[in-house]
Amino acid sequence: MGYLKRVNKELKRVTWPSFREVTRYTWVVILSIVLFGAYFAGIDLGFSQLINWFLSL
Repeated sequence: MGYLKRVNKELKRVTWPSFREVTRYTWVVILSIVLFGAYFAGIDLGFSQLINWFLSL
């Protein structure tokens, strides 16, 4: 029982983000994932085209 009391006490000390902050950070994460995904897809496409070009020689 002591453990749960300590957990509850610690959770009361946590500074929780506001809804606006959570929304903003969520969009930053989504945008980052899309941009990194597009970047790595472009790199992958470039390397696959390069390999196909070498194999066609």
